[in-house]
Amino acid sequence: QVQLVESGGGLVQAGGSLRLSCAASGSILSFNAMGWYRQAPGKQRELVARITSGGSTNYFDSVKGRFTISRDNGKNTVSLQMNSLKPEDTGVYYCNGNSGRYDVWGQGTQVTVSS
Repeated sequence: QVQLVESGGGLVQAGGSLRLSCAASGSILSFNAMGWYRQAPGKQRELVARITSGGSTNYFDSVKGRFTISRDNGKNTVSLQMNSLKPEDTGVYYCNGNSGRYDVWGQGTQVTVSS
């Protein structure tokens, strides 16, 4: 089974940038779509950005114009470029792959944005 591992999280000041990476142990083409989710303490996990195998993207309204999701099928990676970060972006970010039959989740990476 394909495994997903996130990296790139950290502490950044408001207005700064981070780039998250999700490395898959196998072909990401085994997934119909890949996504980034985040979960803040005491809140539900929410979808931040999604990209299909065909390259179509969707973003949560609050991150549009600031975040960009991309994929590299050759390297089997999915990235999330986060610019103009806000304190409300703070949370654990998870990489997700959906095959149409099951979901695979990474372990998560912490993003903390200070004001």
